[in-house]
Amino acid sequence: MRWLLIDGFNLVFRSHFAMERSNLRRPSDQFPTGALHGWMKSLLDLREGEQPDRCAVFFDLGGSDRHLEVLPEYKAQRDETPEDIVLQLPEIKRLTALLGFQVFERRGVEADDLIATAVRILSASGDACVIVSADKDFGQCVGGPVVQLAPPPTANPALGWRRLDPAAVTEKFGVPPARIADYLALVGDASDNIPGLKGVGPKTAVKWLTEYGDLEGVLAAADTLQPERFREQVKAEAERIRSNLRLVTFRTDFAFEPGTPVAEDVAGVEAFLVEMEMHSTLRRYQAKHGRAEPTPAETPKAEPPAPKAKAKPAPDAQQGELF
Repeated sequence: MRWLLIDGFNLVFRSHFAMERSNLRRPSDQFPTGALHGWMKSLLDLREGEQPDRCAVFFDLGGSDRHLEVLPEYKAQRDETPEDIVLQLPEIKRLTALLGFQVFERRGVEADDLIATAVRILSASGDACVIVSADKDFGQCVGGPVVQLAPPPTANPALGWRRLDPAAVTEKFGVPPARIADYLALVGDASDNIPGLKGVGPKTAVKWLTEYGDLEGVLAAADTLQPERFREQVKAEAERIRSNLRLVTFRTDFAFEPGTPVAEDVAGVEAFLVEMEMHSTLRRYQAKHGRAEPTPAETPKAEPPAPKAKAKPAPDAQQGELF
């Protein structure tokens, strides 16, 4: 079986910002609908491009208890969620279920950990998993029947979606999937407000991990590390860097029950789109299902289509927490 596992908020934010300039709203009361337009197009494009047997979306529900216990400042630097996203989120989840995508969330548990748990359970039973997220942490899940599908950088959408298998992860970071957490513990993760070792960048981290194997090997070699200027810092901050490793390593021991497949409710989606007054999206959806003749309409631009199953990873790009 082939699963599509989507990092919900990661794609919601992309959908919102991709449509923000259009300022789409329900005519009757000005309720924002831009993220809904982008979200629906993204889900349908991903499903059409990947042809999965099962689709699931994972959302955060409150903060991550385990991260906040270790680092109270975890993600504290992030701006408040835009009000338009807050308003649309309940409708996004309702639409997601109507489209036949299962929704998983658990209070106090980050969606990333839930996805990693699902990957462990599903891949152990022989299922293939496609993780849809821009989050570089997911590199540690890649391998065997598991790949990551990373969206194009916001600054350069022409690069397209990138499929990351173990070779692509290694090419991108300089270390294999099994060492991604060690790598992030050393360099930090600005998107999650996790500081690494001051002055230690990707090249130095890769050099150390290549030479000493893993994070513990690096810490044990503190007296002989090159460049020499890092030796005292590594010894002084060893425990903090070990804490970083706990923060960036996924927990995969949460409960995950795949349940039964959820069928797409075509009539329900149509009713939803009528309710939200998303008329052009409704016409395109009906045409796709043979329920109405295609009607020329101005098409809001959202995410580019997802690639086919064996698409070649695109060139490198750097953009915040994106690859």
